[in-house]
Amino acid sequence: MQIPQDLIETATLKLKSVQSEAEFFQLRSQYLGKKSFIISAFSKLRDLDPQSKASAAKELNILKSKLTKLFEDSLASIESIGEHDQLDVTLPADPYLIGSEHPITKISQKVIDYFIPLNYQIFSGNEIETDFYNFEALNFPENHPARQMHDTFYLNSNSKSEYLLRTHTSNTQIHSMLKEDMPLYMLSPGRVYRCDSDTTHLPMFTQIEGLVVDEDVTFGDLKGIIIDFLENFFNEKMEVRFRPSYFPFTEPSAEVDIKFGNRGWLEILGCGMVHPNVLKGCNVDTKKYRGFAFGMGIERLAMLYYGVSDIRDFYSSNLDFLNQFPS
Repeated sequence: MQIPQDLIETATLKLKSVQSEAEFFQLRSQYLGKKSFIISAFSKLRDLDPQSKASAAKELNILKSKLTKLFEDSLASIESIGEHDQLDVTLPADPYLIGSEHPITKISQKVIDYFIPLNYQIFSGNEIETDFYNFEALNFPENHPARQMHDTFYLNSNSKSEYLLRTHTSNTQIHSMLKEDMPLYMLSPGRVYRCDSDTTHLPMFTQIEGLVVDEDVTFGDLKGIIIDFLENFFNEKMEVRFRPSYFPFTEPSAEVDIKFGNRGWLEILGCGMVHPNVLKGCNVDTKKYRGFAFGMGIERLAMLYYGVSDIRDFYSSNLDFLNQFPS
């Protein structure tokens, strides 16, 4: 049997020119596969006489071992070639995505930016609150509908629970009046929670409330600040009306509407003069001080400002939607 003596040399040379794993495995099959010279030669050993058969078998086994080791040693370097092939350094880098402020954050800051130059202080309050600060201190009667479970999230799943998720940021006003000296000019922004969910309401939304307690404060002062704020916010002259309303913590109370484009009158916020019972409960001298308060939903303002029809879009985590509001 004629065995090529240069088989190892030719295999080594061919391995040096291999550029991919596919080429490597194709070459290995050529030298060690079922149709290779080695396998074919082993099948022909049965035709040889015993002496020649033993000599040829020994030589073939040595050759097969050398080829096997050659290909095994080459496999690691061939695999690394495959890894490098996957990286094309000439390709442009992936775009670096820069985030931007959420539209609700933008609108909240826009509101705050109006009141800061007027010396309003910013106070953030507790989102988990007691019944006293959320209802009782704000002059809510014990049987008021807002205290019921269908309106308020109680932490122990019953309306007798001491702790609840605040339904407005007015609780911060109570804390502030009890701690701060008068006069007091403040804003209380933050998240509030109510049992509600549809295209214009969410169980969690953002609210900003304002409070002024000072000497000789009037409803005219309240109207002036509200109208000026709205015209500044929308950057245009606004038709504004104040409708008589009811809130337990203000008297008199009003709902504020604006005439917005061709959509007619739209409710935008609530306001009123702070109820004397609320001031007295916070140890404010009602013979010297009076106050007014107002509150607005930021999502409501954002819907009007940006022309959004469904409040739920703000919290959908939809990048196509959020990318409409770049910094």
